[in-house]
Amino acid sequence: MQSSLSTQIIALAGLSQAICLLQSLARHNKLDPEQYQTTLASIANLTPESPLAVYGDDLSKISSGLQTIITQLGDSTNRDVEFTRYLVGVLALERKLNKNRANMAELGKQLSQLERQLQHFAVTDDTIVGRLADIYSECISSLGSRIQVYGQPDVLKQTSVQQKVRALLLAAVRAAVLWRQAGGSRLNFIFQRRKLVAAAKHLQAQTTS
Repeated sequence: MQSSLSTQIIALAGLSQAICLLQSLARHNKLDPEQYQTTLASIANLTPESPLAVYGDDLSKISSGLQTIITQLGDSTNRDVEFTRYLVGVLALERKLNKNRANMAELGKQLSQLERQLQHFAVTDDTIVGRLADIYSECISSLGSRIQVYGQPDVLKQTSVQQKVRALLLAAVRAAVLWRQAGGSRLNFIFQRRKLVAAAKHLQAQTTS
């Protein structure tokens, strides 16, 4: 995939949306159904026709992610430090995954097998969510540098919530893969921050036009 600012923004919006869903789940045990479906569906979309096709070929489905980019990278004083920790953690995990050929191969194998299950179950079905959680544990958690999830202890101790957390983290890593493939790196946040915000605003405007 060629480096592309628009693809970087799509990937970053997908990543941001996955993190925001994770935070909402951990803090309040709530998930936006449409955003949740879009985010989980992105994991199994292994051969998209375009970067946006990863997220249903519809910018409005990642609009909250675009707004998060604008808030977090722009001049707003309402930046969420916890969000930044998650973002840095996911990008670090993806770099480790990219360097581990065995785990990458196993991840690809398991996601290909998942496609067959999706012929019988919705991606948000508990059976699929549990499988996604297992894939995350087997292929990514095993790399080390586990991400600490913050929220309500009574919520986080629930098995169903733990599975959803891992599934959302897998979706975040999937977006981080797309971000890297499009030329994204840590340096972009330092030297191209304003360009990223401007591009996010441009795409966001298309969702309301």
